[in-house]
Amino acid sequence: MAFWVFGYGSLLWNPGFTPEETIKARLHDYHRSFCMLSIHHRGSEDDPGLVLALDTQAGGQCTGVAFKVRDSEADTVLAMLRERELISSAYYEDTVELTTDAGKTIPALAYIINRGHRQYCQFDLEKQAQIIARAVGGRGPNTEYLYNTADHLTELGIKDDDMAWLTQRVRALTAT
Repeated sequence: MAFWVFGYGSLLWNPGFTPEETIKARLHDYHRSFCMLSIHHRGSEDDPGLVLALDTQAGGQCTGVAFKVRDSEADTVLAMLRERELISSAYYEDTVELTTDAGKTIPALAYIINRGHRQYCQFDLEKQAQIIARAVGGRGPNTEYLYNTADHLTELGIKDDDMAWLTQRVRALTAT
């Protein structure tokens, strides 16, 4: 059986493996949201950043990319993803049903925010921009995460109004 992974944030531009196949796909009843405080990769315990997570939203949808993992790399890729994505228990791993533009359904592994975790948050866009503009973590500045994700969504033809607004606002906040 094929092993697919859903990319909606940093996996879009840094999956950590070379996929056998890549397909644009949608996940229904979720949305992409900067709703996870980053205390490791894009911020710290003392000054958290924000990273994207899949958050439940009735009637919502998140368009991203389904990455097919080569059978020979399945165990290695799964171990790498778990080490990267499950650094804390803020995300949980689940199999979701994606839909392609052609109407095909693909079961894929996804990392979803645990709403009961202390890193879960809900901030308005202005507060998100303020946090992203200043935070830095073990993998670099939070701005880099935002800009890379926004650029890849644009390249893929995926419209995300909140991401576009945040990118413009953070650029204004960090202009010197």
